[in-house]
Amino acid sequence: MANHKSSEKRIRQTKVRTLSNKYYAKTMRNAVRKLRATTDKEEAVALYPKVQKMLDKLAKKNIIHKNKAANIKSSLALHIQKLG
Repeated sequence: MANHKSSEKRIRQTKVRTLSNKYYAKTMRNAVRKLRATTDKEEAVALYPKVQKMLDKLAKKNIIHKNKAANIKSSLALHIQKLG
């Protein structure tokens, strides 16, 4: 239990930020899943910049690590390349 006003406020802030971060991380995961499930190359190429932008924004805000964003973008680019 918090003993100071500032720590009570911190707890409230952390709760709100955690909820927000979870939402954006989940949205990103769904977008990545959708792109990986795509078998049409044209559709994947059209979707890739949106997912890439999302990953970059989340990495910038420290919701995900910048290296994780880079790894996901790289694997998605390979996936698109392999589509015929």
